[in-house]
Amino acid sequence: MSSDASDLPEALAPLSRVVHSGRREDFSRHPVPPEGGRASAVLLLFGPGPAGVDVLLLQRAEGLRHHPGQVAFPGGRLDEGDAGPVEAALREAQEETGLDPSGVEVLGQLPALFLPPSGFLVTPVLGWWRTPSAVRAGDPAEVASVHRVPVAELVDPANRLRVLHPQSGFIGPAFRVQGLLVWGFTGSLLASVLRLAGWDRPWDQSATPLDISTQLRGSEIPVPDGGRSDGDGPDE
Repeated sequence: MSSDASDLPEALAPLSRVVHSGRREDFSRHPVPPEGGRASAVLLLFGPGPAGVDVLLLQRAEGLRHHPGQVAFPGGRLDEGDAGPVEAALREAQEETGLDPSGVEVLGQLPALFLPPSGFLVTPVLGWWRTPSAVRAGDPAEVASVHRVPVAELVDPANRLRVLHPQSGFIGPAFRVQGLLVWGFTGSLLASVLRLAGWDRPWDQSATPLDISTQLRGSEIPVPDGGRSDGDGPDE
């Protein structure tokens, strides 16, 4: 794991721009409070796949008490032994997906984002998969499946939509790909990264938002902007 991205493939070069120019306001509307929040990190891992550049996502197990079946980036809260967000993000990704951290090139950290409902302060760690390794669901009680989703599918206008949170009235970006609905904190963060990287394509944002009532089953604190309420780490 190196932070030297001088040999970053041309197809992934736009990610460097995201790291160097991205501001907190580009990713979240919530200011970070003076007292901070519960430190956590997520890994936004892009790599060379058979269908071009792809990103690693996981789907949470249906049996979880909070946010069952929802899609997220690998990640979780920082443990006492973690040196910082990078180490935490890679550790969690290894536990959840079985990836080999030595094959990950860390490009940098995006600004920490505060999730008011849960109190988490999430640092997105952006990386590229220099040497991709096999991935799988780690603990099946927590992770149902792991996916490498091509960026080309994510930015396809046919796969873009907006979702409506029935309680808060929040409307945010989402993706419907490979049988997954990617929304909430993950959908918003992913949409921002794709836009800042210049990969975004025009899509119809005037369509009626999808009511995600059916996506909130089992969630005691349904939160479109992120924040697992079970204390383990960030999520939708």
